[in-house]
Amino acid sequence: MEKYQILGRLSPGALGVNLVVEEKKNKVKHVIKQVECIDEHHANKALEELMPLLKLRHAHISIYQELFIMWNSEICSLFLCLVMDYNDGSFQEIIQKKRETRTIIDSEWMQNMLGQVLDALEYLHQLDIVHRNLKPSNIVLVSSNHCKLQDLSSNTMMTDKAKWNIRAEEDPFQKSWMAPEALDFSFSQKVDIWSLGCIILDMASCSFIDRAEGLLLRKSIRSHPDSLQGVLKTMEEKMIPDAKTFGSLLPLMLQINPSERITIREEGAHTGRSAGASALPNITPPPPWGASPGPLRREVIHITFVISNFQSSSIAVTLHRQVVPAFITDLLLDSNIASILEVMQSFSSRPEVQLRAMKRLLRMPENQLGQGSPWYPALAGLPWPMEVVEVLVTIMKQHERILDIQLYACSLLLRSLGQALAQDPAAEVLSNGSVISVLLSIMQSHPNSEPLLVMVYSLLTIISSQESASEKLQKAGLFEHILEHLSTFPTNRDVCINGLSLLWALLVDAIIVDKTPLEKAPALVAEMLATYPKDVEMAEAGCAVFWLLSLLGCIEEHQFEDVVALFLQSIQLCQDRVPLVNNAYRGLARLAKMSELAALHVVAAEGSSGLNLIKETYELHKDDPEVVENVCMLLAHLASYKEILPELVSNGIQPLVQAIKERFTSSLELVSYAETVLLSLEANTPPGSAGGESGLP
Repeated sequence: MEKYQILGRLSPGALGVNLVVEEKKNKVKHVIKQVECIDEHHANKALEELMPLLKLRHAHISIYQELFIMWNSEICSLFLCLVMDYNDGSFQEIIQKKRETRTIIDSEWMQNMLGQVLDALEYLHQLDIVHRNLKPSNIVLVSSNHCKLQDLSSNTMMTDKAKWNIRAEEDPFQKSWMAPEALDFSFSQKVDIWSLGCIILDMASCSFIDRAEGLLLRKSIRSHPDSLQGVLKTMEEKMIPDAKTFGSLLPLMLQINPSERITIREEGAHTGRSAGASALPNITPPPPWGASPGPLRREVIHITFVISNFQSSSIAVTLHRQVVPAFITDLLLDSNIASILEVMQSFSSRPEVQLRAMKRLLRMPENQLGQGSPWYPALAGLPWPMEVVEVLVTIMKQHERILDIQLYACSLLLRSLGQALAQDPAAEVLSNGSVISVLLSIMQSHPNSEPLLVMVYSLLTIISSQESASEKLQKAGLFEHILEHLSTFPTNRDVCINGLSLLWALLVDAIIVDKTPLEKAPALVAEMLATYPKDVEMAEAGCAVFWLLSLLGCIEEHQFEDVVALFLQSIQLCQDRVPLVNNAYRGLARLAKMSELAALHVVAAEGSSGLNLIKETYELHKDDPEVVENVCMLLAHLASYKEILPELVSNGIQPLVQAIKERFTSSLELVSYAETVLLSLEANTPPGSAGGESGLP
């Protein structure tokens, strides 16, 4: 708790105290739920159950930011602390405000929110995770049209009978959302269905039922099912929007027997991912209250968003709509690019249409991309206009959880960017912040998709060259993401090469304020080069990153020997690859400037002296002034150390440098390095003190 300052307290929850806190370092607000534990074993068991929740990634789930155990010496108790995002509003405030004004919640807003909640619950249930503590105050509002589930609980915390009994006596309101079986500490996915049913009931009835009446209603339907029918009838009489849908849905969600309760999504039901699907089955009316529901499509999403045509921006909704037949989609897409874009926008919620449209675009020859386009007559001369990118970004956001859509969209972005940059290498492309945002988001949503990761890295490498983009990516924590992925996928060559390339792109012109995220980089890059010792592309990418890390001072002295060896190994691997050779010699020169130890490793490398390698490089590239300058810069730094001068003399470096000086008379920088080496060799005394840093620039 040392890094947090307590600002205040919220109403206590069912399990503990909620504190509003602020991080002392960055002033970011959080909520910390403090749950008192019986003993250390109880605390550790709850912590172990909650740890996997830190890995959840969903647009409508607020994950825990931190979990830790603390001892409160004042009351001699052990507490499990759960750090959550702070949000000003929740469903509870919306319901209470509408109760006070006796007004109806907007139907369109409620449908959208319900879609988001169902999307989040479906995601959790697919992972066999039960929320256990679903209620209006635990559905927070990030913005007016974006909600998130928060405060997921664990079995250990929810089955503490003593705590529950005390809390129930203090505030029965907290327990009123729970399913009948949950009161007996039996938890399954069906308890979330019951709780969501109570939330929908509260939202639909808040214009005519007050808080106390709502509490009594939720408690009574656990044992007196007839009480629900009266409320549902009142909804229809008062013409509450969607009353008929709720009249069909709520009896199925609030079945006392959990085995008879409806599910979010029927196991094996159509998900909208297949290309061809049969027509949806006919739905019979709901059964009388208390009777078995029979052979209905037993899905909340099906009843609300298929039969009743509810509308929501959430993914769960689009996955369960009937697909547009493939032959109709193909007819619509059999045209020019402008028409295809129009189809994509018109059917934005249909994943099957988006997939076929993007496949069609990828198949189009370059010379057809602009034919007959009334919007973009010059589309064949890329870069593509931002309207095209905006369509793709919108689709990627809307279908974030559908991996195939993300893969095809990234392929299209890469194709457009490749053509744009081939035509004009200096073109300003994709500097739009929304593109960065969606790429980072899909990378988090699909952390195990290696093909997607490779394409996102390629796109971010291109984007990072744009003005201010590198700074945005740094602030988004991309250094940490890259290093984590390099550590996770060391055997995936494409991930490693593209990750190193992106790392280089972020470092090359960036102002690095905080070098802490880069502390692990040298060891990981060394591991990559050791894993792929004969891979020229890997060596080139690794040497480029090593050089920049050396400039930033991120390579520790104990790592100098290994890094020098890897630089020399890379040069030996492919001396005719100019970028590799240049970056390797720049890196060696930087390390030699920083440390005499590093310089000694260059001249006394195992297997083959670095001085012999220098002579080979010069013979191969003596007509390339850039390579020769980098070689001469290294020699100048080596010559600044007294102990190394005899090695330079005995290896014939003096005539080599003399030849360089006479050959490149027009290069002032190169001549300056050559003269420095020659003077040192002639005087046999380094210009700086032995063991110190070279005095050269």
